[in-house]
Amino acid sequence: MERFQKFVLLPFILAASLPGLSFCYSILDGPTNATVLAGSEARFNCTVASGWAILIWLLNANPVLTVINSHGPIETSDRFTSRSYNNSQSFTSELIVHNTQLNDSGKIECSIQKPGDSSFAFLSVQVNGSLLMKNSTLIVKENTTVEVVCEAIGWAPAPEITWMTNDSLVDKSRYVTHQSQGSNSLHNALSVLTLTPVNTEILTCLADIEALPSPQNATIAVIVGNSTLDGNYSEDSTSTWVIALAVVFSIVGFILLIILIWVVVRCCCLKKGSTYENEVRKISIKKKTDDHLGNRQRSGSENQGYIPEEPRYTRQIPTVVSLPPMSTKFTVPRPDLSTSSAPKGRPQRDTDYPINPKKIRNVTHV
Repeated sequence: MERFQKFVLLPFILAASLPGLSFCYSILDGPTNATVLAGSEARFNCTVASGWAILIWLLNANPVLTVINSHGPIETSDRFTSRSYNNSQSFTSELIVHNTQLNDSGKIECSIQKPGDSSFAFLSVQVNGSLLMKNSTLIVKENTTVEVVCEAIGWAPAPEITWMTNDSLVDKSRYVTHQSQGSNSLHNALSVLTLTPVNTEILTCLADIEALPSPQNATIAVIVGNSTLDGNYSEDSTSTWVIALAVVFSIVGFILLIILIWVVVRCCCLKKGSTYENEVRKISIKKKTDDHLGNRQRSGSENQGYIPEEPRYTRQIPTVVSLPPMSTKFTVPRPDLSTSSAPKGRPQRDTDYPINPKKIRNVTHV
């Protein structure tokens, strides 16, 4: 009986002592839940025993990063990266999700590819919206009940609204908060606080979600005043409006003056350009006219009645015939001898002139 018991316990002892039979591939410490603001980082750790072969990170059942023992991490997106921490007994893989988005919310799983051996956690991405109040100061009369409104827009999930007066929490029965669905899976909230202030109070509206390190807040001062204070406030408001209108009209008048000056300058430039073109045209026409007159003065008009002067002599003057040699003796003619009207050896000179010479008229243009 004792030998049988030892035989039965042997497999369990071997399984516990021999590495690689059952416990060496198990996950020692899985990821934990994380809540972060949109746009920030989310980190998850998964620790496995030594001897592991492959580790896969999944987001909403979709693989986002794989780590192989012999190779290292295989990253397919800049938004999902990893860091590794080793020791002799275990290996830790850290998944880092960068720039988290609202649709990243869901299940984060660490798997070592063994049936039934995986560990998971949940990622919650929240959106910090805006918180506002219509006025920063509210003036009320004594014994008057007023409602103060605080509005939260674009949150995920819808924020929790609380009120404080002079650093003290306001009872929830004094205010009402309404939540509504906004666009892009965001939420809005409207909280109305009803109070009858006796003295001046500082009211603070607080909006809080889990991912915020401290609540977001908006503040308003409720001032209790009398009729004199109301009158002064009204006068101050009127003077403020008058100053604002004066400033607006001054700016508008200055702009109109600039436009008017520009129009006048533009018209003057156009008129000057037109006058200049006309003067240039007149000078060009005058120059052409002067050039034409100068050409006419230089060339003159053709005299249709002008006939070139004909030569005075109608025939060529005959050549002088050489006379015979004269005798050296001088003979005096006798008185009783008659002489001819013309000496023999001397030719008669022809002096023929044209008959009826034509008249020539010269015209001079000045």
